[in-house]
Amino acid sequence: MSDDTGFVLAIHGGAGTINKALMSPEKEDAYHAGLRQALDAGYKVLKQDGSAVDAVAAAVVQLEEDPLFNAGRGAVFNSAGQHEMDAAIMEGAQKRAGAITGICGPRNPVLAAKAVMEQSEHVFFAGEGATEFCHEAGLEFVDPEWFYTQARWDALQNELQRRAENLPDDGDESRKHGTVGAVACDVRGHVAAATSTGGMTAKKPGRVGDTPVIGAGTWADDQGCAVSATGHGEFFIRHAVGQEISSRMRWGRQTLQQASDELVLDILGPIGGSGGIIAVDPKRNIALPFNCSGMYRGFIREDGTFHTAIYHEEYREAPADS
Repeated sequence: MSDDTGFVLAIHGGAGTINKALMSPEKEDAYHAGLRQALDAGYKVLKQDGSAVDAVAAAVVQLEEDPLFNAGRGAVFNSAGQHEMDAAIMEGAQKRAGAITGICGPRNPVLAAKAVMEQSEHVFFAGEGATEFCHEAGLEFVDPEWFYTQARWDALQNELQRRAENLPDDGDESRKHGTVGAVACDVRGHVAAATSTGGMTAKKPGRVGDTPVIGAGTWADDQGCAVSATGHGEFFIRHAVGQEISSRMRWGRQTLQQASDELVLDILGPIGGSGGIIAVDPKRNIALPFNCSGMYRGFIREDGTFHTAIYHEEYREAPADS
């Protein structure tokens, strides 16, 4: 899907987490509404000739504010009953990047990552130093209770009980695939990507997935493409998925769709790397492949039409002013 002029924004809200049999029509509508709100936030930036990096940040902030998604307010709990959130952002013109991991306090982790990129000489902060930097950067902080949702707490208790009783894994991929992200190409042909996550339910404290790893879960290069990933992070790190897709375009002369499909469907899928990616290149091509039951996703172009989907299905369309 491409358009050589104007701008484009694509988002995801996680992949592999969706059992259609358990999805009520009301909840499905709520997910579509959440995706549209995130698209609208980024669209408003791009429509005013804003930058791709500001657009992806705005879209991800909206997803972090929505408790339906595993980022920000909807973040899952680790095995100690705590939140450890990760985020990253990157722009493709100069390949500036910022990433943060293991934080709980800044209301919007993606803005913490953006501050790292824009207000420091570094790329990656972790732990106590990350929190201290966020205070110095003047970011909004909230109490840990603000991130609490009953659904995420119940998911933690169920998983801890499963482990305590030594029961087999029920195959619920939601413990592995909760992430949000956005990629965009602005009117100047610059690309950017941003990704944010609460990680895996009942993960060991200190575990870091692919989201904040530049080149794995987040990547942007005007000579290639911008990528935001969602999936079983360990596999995405091992295969440096974001940078690999971009390199296949630059050096292998593959199209965005070819490179994305090959990584997600042909390489990661067969080895258990469940998940998906969203990607955009400077020619406004977009790719949104996934190798699991579904991926919350959407895109919008300059014409202002929302396109959102969850399963392997036709996109729902709605005008941006609805």
